[in-house]
Amino acid sequence: MHYLIRTALAAAAVGALALGGTVPAQARPVTEVRSSIVHPDSAATAPVPEGFDAVGPRLRVATFNASLNRPQPGQLALELDSFVDPQAQAVAEIVQRSAPDVLLLNEFDHDAEGAAAEGFRDNYLARSQRGQAHIDYPYMYLAPSNTGIPSGADLDGDGVVGGPADALGYGDFEGQYGMVLYSKYPIDTANVRTFQKFLWKDMPDSRLPTRHYDELVRGVLRLPSKSMWDVPVQVGGQTVHVIAAHPTPPVFDGPEKRNQARNHDEIRMVNDYLGGGSYIYDDAGKRGPLAPGSNFVVLGDLNADPRSGDSSPEAIRALLENPLLVDPLPAVPQAAGDPVRGLAGITRNVTGTADFGQGSAGVLRVDYVLPSATLPVRSSGVYWPAAGQDGADLVSGWPPASSDHRLVWVDVSLGN
Repeated sequence: MHYLIRTALAAAAVGALALGGTVPAQARPVTEVRSSIVHPDSAATAPVPEGFDAVGPRLRVATFNASLNRPQPGQLALELDSFVDPQAQAVAEIVQRSAPDVLLLNEFDHDAEGAAAEGFRDNYLARSQRGQAHIDYPYMYLAPSNTGIPSGADLDGDGVVGGPADALGYGDFEGQYGMVLYSKYPIDTANVRTFQKFLWKDMPDSRLPTRHYDELVRGVLRLPSKSMWDVPVQVGGQTVHVIAAHPTPPVFDGPEKRNQARNHDEIRMVNDYLGGGSYIYDDAGKRGPLAPGSNFVVLGDLNADPRSGDSSPEAIRALLENPLLVDPLPAVPQAAGDPVRGLAGITRNVTGTADFGQGSAGVLRVDYVLPSATLPVRSSGVYWPAAGQDGADLVSGWPPASSDHRLVWVDVSLGN
């Protein structure tokens, strides 16, 4: 699941680590402004893109819900300070096999120092995994997440204030289930926009369940369960805006369907940001959507399948049908003798990007890479080898060695 507790892996890690020495994240006021942007100190000179053809430079953009979340604050950073975490090795090998130029990882615990993100980059991605070519990302971006920040309110209506379901975004500690962006190309940090603090009540015609949330709660409840980012990446003299998000899962709901409604409106906010969303304001107070005509790629685990699952599908369908972008429909490679995809015994879903297992939702399309119509699509795919194929062990079994999600990639051309 999206909040999957990787029992076997976590138990082994906890047994091997002295977690008693970690310091739990302190509760911080929801109004505190913090930022954590990590990038090289050298001047941001754009390197020459690696892939050229008659059309021009090609850029591979990927998203991967890597399930690199842990039950304790600081645990992920501690584990990634070594070279031997088996899950991190599996995730890194998938990335190396896919070789994206720009990569978003969802469900990656955030820490303000960036220790986990640096550890994964330097100790896993930059080291060959089982003979794969190592991959270097000199640029990365990370920022705070709403997960685990106490709201001070009883959001889940259980009569008790406190706990992960009463945080501004579901989480046992601040930054759990966060995200990180890696890039081979410079990030224009001066023009990054984040939308962590946008209040749900400020979206016109939202699905905010006002009967469930009183006026006091509505005054503090943010819409993004983690955050939404607009990260400009400079590639060969051009700028590509990476619009990153990870809306809340539309499950674990009460009769008011608060999580389903929030998932819908988080996706709608992404769509509105691409054009016409004059109501949107970022964490610096700047209002308005993405500039018209911009090159962009929307990516992330959006926790919504347009045809199945627990989400309210109107928002994801509207996003996929937005004329400003293209849906490449990345497909799982076909393989002879592989009529069934997924542990749930569900007939192959060639556009599926996650397998939530037997007794759950099965195979769904929830992870997306959606480039703007200004970026011609060259190819696309989902990392999901069939049984017996090279690398299939990285995504097989339960729980999988890597994640219940699959890496999704799209190649676009930036023109000459």
